[in-house]
Amino acid sequence: MKKALISASVASVLTLASFGAMAEGPNFYGRLDIAVTSSDEGATTQEGKDGTIFENNFSHLGVRGSETVANGVDIIYQMEFQVENTSTNSDVFKARNTFLGIKTDAGRLLVGRNDTVFKQSEGGVDLFGNSNADIDRLVGGQTRSADGIWYYSPKLADLVTFNATYLMEDNQSSDDSQYAISATIGDKKLKAQNYYIAGAYNKGISNIDAYRVVGQVKFGEFKVGGLFQNSESSTDSSVDGNTYFVNIAYNLNGVNLKAEYGKDEAGFGKYYSNITEEAGTDVNVTNITVGADYRIAKSTLVYGHYAMYEGDHKVAGTKFDLTDDNVFTVGLRYDF
Repeated sequence: MKKALISASVASVLTLASFGAMAEGPNFYGRLDIAVTSSDEGATTQEGKDGTIFENNFSHLGVRGSETVANGVDIIYQMEFQVENTSTNSDVFKARNTFLGIKTDAGRLLVGRNDTVFKQSEGGVDLFGNSNADIDRLVGGQTRSADGIWYYSPKLADLVTFNATYLMEDNQSSDDSQYAISATIGDKKLKAQNYYIAGAYNKGISNIDAYRVVGQVKFGEFKVGGLFQNSESSTDSSVDGNTYFVNIAYNLNGVNLKAEYGKDEAGFGKYYSNITEEAGTDVNVTNITVGADYRIAKSTLVYGHYAMYEGDHKVAGTKFDLTDDNVFTVGLRYDF
């Protein structure tokens, strides 16, 4: 009996070792992110609520991995779900990036739900990403889409990648082709290279046609970045405009100090769409955000920021001021 048990144990170990040689994962991961926010108008908070509130900044659970199925061919997969821990909404889980794909020397091909390559072209320039000061408060096209195909080229000359998103027409709101393409140079994490440059084009996804240029560079403890985007409604070409922002970050003994200035003249960002009940023309929105974050452990980040939004627009030829929104946030993020 003991010999049988030993033999079975050895066989199990050998089987797991053999599988481990071919597969990476499945790896479970997640994030808990809770913030206390005070907002005058709630135009930029996650659920559009004003006053002093708790915010869930995209806490999530996920599993991902890969397995070699042939020489030079890997199956890759990911399933990720947002977990609501502050919302009164009964939907505890929400869909996030979930896909199945293959990886070869020719690149990666994914099918499922994912951020478009237009959104991903932001790289690391969104200093206040996944918060109420995310760049989607100013710019449109920050879209996670389902029923699509994604392609990512290998990094050519260890420098350049070409990427594409194509949405299948059967499940989309429009019969027109909807796609996005991008090209990136450098390293979005600013490690392999101390710079990152991207250009991207979005056709029809989220009902806009847009192009953008993104850049970020690291000088010692400083990071300087910016984005310029031109957006046009895919259903009304008279609705268009430019959006841009510039920002800077400085690492002061582990404290990451950040500041950003943004301008929106297009009106596709969340602040403008939430602050007014009647869309106008000649949109003019200004945003200033300052903040800091500090990693008290590899897994744990504390952060805080202040964001100010103000502006004006015209309705039937008459200029109206938009209601200002002042947003104060302090939060804690834990990754596992």
